[in-house]
Amino acid sequence: MPPTNRLVAYDLIHALTRTSRTTNFRHLLPAPKHLGENLQASQYTANFSPETVPVKDRIKWWNIVPGDQIRVIGDENSVIHQVTAINKLRNRVYVRDETAPQKDPRGAKEKEFHYSSCQLFLGKHELPLKPGQTERREVPVFAQRIGTSPPVWNTFLRRWVWERFATKTTPVLLESRKERIPIPWPKEKAPTHSDATIYDTSKEEVSKVTYKPPPFNRTLREPLPRVPTESEFLRAMYNPSYTPSFSGSQPPVEQYLFRELSNPHSRAKKMKRWQTAQRAKRDLLNQYMDEELKHLNGRTRGEARAEAAFKWRQALAKDSKARRIMRWIRLGGQARFEKKIRRKVRKEEKKKQRLAAMVLTEEPNQIIPKDLVV
Repeated sequence: MPPTNRLVAYDLIHALTRTSRTTNFRHLLPAPKHLGENLQASQYTANFSPETVPVKDRIKWWNIVPGDQIRVIGDENSVIHQVTAINKLRNRVYVRDETAPQKDPRGAKEKEFHYSSCQLFLGKHELPLKPGQTERREVPVFAQRIGTSPPVWNTFLRRWVWERFATKTTPVLLESRKERIPIPWPKEKAPTHSDATIYDTSKEEVSKVTYKPPPFNRTLREPLPRVPTESEFLRAMYNPSYTPSFSGSQPPVEQYLFRELSNPHSRAKKMKRWQTAQRAKRDLLNQYMDEELKHLNGRTRGEARAEAAFKWRQALAKDSKARRIMRWIRLGGQARFEKKIRRKVRKEEKKKQRLAAMVLTEEPNQIIPKDLVV
């Protein structure tokens, strides 16, 4: 689970949002200065950037989301772009770039614009007739100022929900000077499901009842069911033709599942094992103390306690060494050691065999000692 007080590398790598949902405000968390130093843009998507804007400049409630249509302020042609993604850490809006080459293996490069330079497209509207005009004409209308309703957390959808509307448009619509033009949110595409194959489980097979619990007594006046012995339980589990007497006509219920399904490395269980070990150590120390104090043999009580503590530490060290050896054997250390010894002996034997079977060819510069002449 990521920390709740700062951004991590995962947040920078996956900063692009391609949905219109607002489920959290992690984009408002501060980013450590060294966070983007080790992140190289070439390793991730084509639109990745390790840079972030200051927290005070980030936008909390985004009214431009993927799926909207926008234009860029200052564009003379008023080209309408389709929003494909947003980066809440950089206040950037990404639109599809039709002119970019599609050869980048990291994905298609998208154009990006700052949030403040984008205007939402409200559609085409007919402007009222001006003096001298005879026909109404449709013109594209954009939202110059956006208002919102108070955001509300939807517990069913698990997201923040609010309405957005245009309070000022360009060009100005005379009939809407005092009205708010609602701006609908883009509809999300429904997830597509692939056709079922032979490797998929059918709905009928999933809904089939394969186990029925034993008929337990529902009243407290009835006697409790008898817990089977280990042999009875194993016989009922591995012998389908055997009808157990302790569970009726149904298969037996698993006994003591809490030991199998519970986590043996939980904090409570580790604490319990540690406390048990500490009590065992204290009991052993008390035994040594009692034994030494019973037979002082001319020693003072302090000397007897010191000798008891020394013997106790020696016993703990011996026990720890024995546990290490047993763990070494259990993990296969002894088997590996014996295998290494056998391999070393076999290597020496092969070396002796090669030396015994070696034959030297006669050469003019060879001198054979007289004591070796056969």
